[in-house]
Amino acid sequence: MSVTLYRLDGCPYCEKVADRLDELGVDYDSVWVDALHSQRNEVKRVSGQRAVPVVVDEDRGVTMAESDRILEFLNVSYADRSS
Repeated sequence: MSVTLYRLDGCPYCEKVADRLDELGVDYDSVWVDALHSQRNEVKRVSGQRAVPVVVDEDRGVTMAESDRILEFLNVSYADRSS
């Protein structure tokens, strides 16, 4: 499984997504981004914008921003899976 979470230290929306990934037992990598929007070039490259959080799920071909949308995606995609 290849899930990457682009996040900012101290961002409550990023923490909500990280907490849900942990609750669901999803293995993921965190990429910590710069506080300055202008320095978030990697986030821009993968998602087309510089806001975080952004989740990239390579296995499902999904790149998604906005915490509420990400949480909905995680619940649909991972909540009922068998481990």
